Amino acid sequence: MRGLNKVFLMGHVGRDPEIKTTQSGMSIATFSIATSERVKRGNEWEDHTEWHNLVAFGRTAEIIQEYAGKGAAMHIEGKLRTQSWEDKNDGKKRYRTEIIVDQVTLLGGGGDGAKQGSSESKSRYAGKPKQQAQENTDSEPDLENMITDEDIPF
Repeated sequence: MRGLNKVFLMGHVGRDPEIKTTQSGMSIATFSIATSERVKRGNEWEDHTEWHNLVAFGRTAEIIQEYAGKGAAMHIEGKLRTQSWEDKNDGKKRYRTEIIVDQVTLLGGGGDGAKQGSSESKSRYAGKPKQQAQENTDSEPDLENMITDEDIPF
C-alpha cells in the first residue's frame, strides 16, 4: 500500500516571497502563510495562528513572485517535505518541514497583498494541470541537489 502525502491550506502570505534562481534558470520562491482557527476555552474564544513554510518551483514560483505579496490570500495544494542538516555552530542535527507547492490559487480581487495585474491572472489556477501532474510524477525537481546549506535561512 502506498501512502498519500497531500496538503491543502488556505491562508495569508506572511511576508513578500523570496525568489532565487538556480544556475539552470529555474525560479524558486520561499514564503510563509498563516492559517488561523478559533478555539473555545471555557467561556472565552481564542484565535490560534499556525505558520507554514512553503517552497514553489518554476512557473508557480514566478506567478507567486508576480502576484502574491505580504497579506495576499491564497489556497495551496502541495506535499510535506522534511529536510535535515547538521548545524555548523553547535553540530546538532536540525530539521525543517516545508510544503512543496504543486498548485496555488490566489484569492480575492486585488485587496491588500495582491500585486498589480489583471484580475483574471490573479485568480488563475497556477501549477501543473492535474492530468499532467499525474502523468509526470517523476519530473519533480531534485531538491537535495538544488538546495544547499546556504539556501537554508537559519
